[in-house]
Amino acid sequence: MVYDLQFTVYSLQVMMKKITILLLAAVALAACQDVRQDEPQFVTVEDGHFMRAGEPYYYVGTNFWYGAILASEGQGGDRDRLSEELDKMKSLGIDNLRILVGSDGERGVKTKVEPTLQIRPGEYNDTILAGLDYLLMEMGKRQMVAVLYLNNSWEWSGGYSFYLEHAGLGKQPRPDDVGYPAFMQAMSQYATNEKAHQLFYDYVRFIIGRTNRYTNVKYTDDPAIMSWQIGNEPRAFAEDKLPAFEKWIAEAAALIRSLDKNHLISIGSEGAWGCEMSYDSWERICADKNVDYCNVHLWPYNWGWAKADSLIENLPRAKENTKEYIDKHLAICEKLGKPLVMEEFGYPRDGFKFTLDTPTKGRDGYYEYVFSLVADNAEQGGKFAGCNFWGWGGFAKPVHEQWQVGDPYTNDPAQEAQGLNSVFASDSSTLFVVREQAGRMKKVK
Repeated sequence: MVYDLQFTVYSLQVMMKKITILLLAAVALAACQDVRQDEPQFVTVEDGHFMRAGEPYYYVGTNFWYGAILASEGQGGDRDRLSEELDKMKSLGIDNLRILVGSDGERGVKTKVEPTLQIRPGEYNDTILAGLDYLLMEMGKRQMVAVLYLNNSWEWSGGYSFYLEHAGLGKQPRPDDVGYPAFMQAMSQYATNEKAHQLFYDYVRFIIGRTNRYTNVKYTDDPAIMSWQIGNEPRAFAEDKLPAFEKWIAEAAALIRSLDKNHLISIGSEGAWGCEMSYDSWERICADKNVDYCNVHLWPYNWGWAKADSLIENLPRAKENTKEYIDKHLAICEKLGKPLVMEEFGYPRDGFKFTLDTPTKGRDGYYEYVFSLVADNAEQGGKFAGCNFWGWGGFAKPVHEQWQVGDPYTNDPAQEAQGLNSVFASDSSTLFVVREQAGRMKKVK
């Protein structure tokens, strides 16, 4: 009897220990889960697809290059409009914004974005930096993410021409003065100019090394940033400069990776069109181990696939060429095992007119077609993961066809007609197409 009682007590003690261990394990597991839930939810790439917060991430985004300026409290700043724009985009299902970090160089150039951020190498406009900080904070509140591009091969934000000038080559020609062929020939010097590269790398180190003044979160730890992008449409601008161009892209990607282990890295390329029509060159720059996903751009009017006087009539040809271009790049992405994003595409308003009351039948048809290519491929498990249409004009009402200081920002840069490619809040038919596509993409698993 005594033995049985002792055995029972012993058994109870063993059972209680097991229960205690199980309870402690459950508490520890819950604590770990809480920690994971509190950890930043960066966009990542797994098995050739984007992931966010443990779920596949497919998206419809837009270009919003002027976001940091609009978010500032200086010239061009309007934080009330910023909030209105972000809320409107979010309501449409747009949660991915491609944004210019800042423009470079002197002000007062009619075809350049201003105010500029980098006035001279290493000399920064803190008002624009504050705007970028504020923008990222507001995007984070809305669970939106930014693709931040750091350079530009074109003149409208400085970029190549700025670095060449300060590398000792003097004032660089502008397309409005000498035409694009002469401008591109001058910009081809960038691929081989090591001093220009080093000035750019100094800028990269400064930007990526910053801490947001409003959130006290380091940029490298901020999940509101999806990707650092080397530039907007970086080009070699000459076939014989492609090897040097590829080398620069690889160096820039490696530098960004050394500075930031959390965020994705992309190039900002137009695809083969930005590599002197060399698909092999595009494949090589995308294959780099530090490049996480691939980009293409599509501009039927700019590329001669559609004419100003026959935009709707040329739509079938634009669609046919678009599919061929995308298919070739998708085949490369399948080979590389990396996602593809078409992060710029646009189509002018009907009749090549720019006023807000001009119909957008041609644009809507082109958007519907592009969106269907993206979604069809994504739903079949392909590598097409997202698209950023060009671009968000929102609540702006253009004042002049040629942008002037004091005019509201649309998404058409200063060198282009205001209203040419921007999508405004009043473009109800286009916004319907965008909303439908955003809803479709969010269902892809």
